Amino acid sequence: MIKKLRIKLITASMISLLIVLLVIEGIVGILNYKKIVRDADRGLEVLEENSGRFPRKMPSDKKDDWNFMPPEIPFESRYFSVLLNAQGEVIFTDASQIVAVDFTEAQRYAVEVWEKQVEKGFWHKYRYLCCAYDGETRIIFLDCGRQLDTFQNFLVTAVSVSVTGLLAVLILMIYLSSRMVKPFSDNYEKQKQFITDAGHELKTPLAIINADTEVLEMDFGENEWLRDIQAQTRRLADLTNSLVLLSRMEEGQQKEIQVEFPLSDVVEEVFHTFQAPAKIQEKTLNSVIVPMISMKGDEKAIRGLTTILLDNAMKYSDAKGRITVTLEKQKNRIRLSVFNTTEHISKEQISHLFDRFYRTDASRNSQTGGYGLGLSIAAATAASHKGKIIAETQDEKSLKITVIFPS
Repeated sequence: MIKKLRIKLITASMISLLIVLLVIEGIVGILNYKKIVRDADRGLEVLEENSGRFPRKMPSDKKDDWNFMPPEIPFESRYFSVLLNAQGEVIFTDASQIVAVDFTEAQRYAVEVWEKQVEKGFWHKYRYLCCAYDGETRIIFLDCGRQLDTFQNFLVTAVSVSVTGLLAVLILMIYLSSRMVKPFSDNYEKQKQFITDAGHELKTPLAIINADTEVLEMDFGENEWLRDIQAQTRRLADLTNSLVLLSRMEEGQQKEIQVEFPLSDVVEEVFHTFQAPAKIQEKTLNSVIVPMISMKGDEKAIRGLTTILLDNAMKYSDAKGRITVTLEKQKNRIRLSVFNTTEHISKEQISHLFDRFYRTDASRNSQTGGYGLGLSIAAATAASHKGKIIAETQDEKSLKITVIFPS
């Protein structure tokens, strides 16, 4: 349990940090990209107003329009333009302000963009703008290669730093999580040890009380009070044994004998022991048990698990209800499930079924004599066999508990 808690703590921390980093990097990346596009579009607007060239000197009445752009931009920018007629044929090409693109390549780019019929966008590393002039179209390309390379380098650097940071935080979390959960771990271990020790200490007085009632019964004969003492003594002894068993299983002290055994036969035998009680209670008990399924583990523990699941279904199924036991093998998994109809069970109750002393209906549970420990023991048994146990309801009128074992 402590190990799972550490894993959940580390996982939650890493996922939270990853989300924060992705959000921050995403926002910064989007803002940078939008700035590149915005600056390129403003430059293209100036080029459009001046027939595909930056003016050497900005008119005094338009100096305010240049506040966004340093005066060196006309001399640093690389651009070219192509004029096409209404049929998309090249009329004029100006590639004097760029070396990386020759006339043929500039014309090819312009024709490809003209065929797209999109006013503005990116073509390779060039931001373009289509300008219509009396049936002719001038397509202006502005080189954004340096800005895009800088943006790409930023992304690579950000991802690299983030991955390094995540690994560093992961190492720190692995180291610090043990200290963070240590107080809880110590308290939990002390609690389990107390249950184990108290259980052992209670066994002796319970045995003495039971023996004394038998002596009194021999001296005074049977009576209601002695029978009640014996019944409650047995009930308390069963509860103590269940607590000690659960505590040992959670501590890992309960060493199962790992041997190959016929699981199909075990489930079949347990199923038959419940046929008589089901008939008496007028409940329908069915089984779908695939033969010749075997597994490696503790046969006694698995028999106890199957008994717990069937006993739980018998106790909490509705009057004249249906109970179905299913055992099957799917690929490399063994699935043992017990289904039963019930009067009502909510999905909120489902999430607490495997908690200690949890009862879906306390008043009814007092009649059936349960302690609320059976499913907790079943869950611990499944975990000790490297399996998992799942409870689910489809209509809140039935319950299906499935145990999945590795084959």
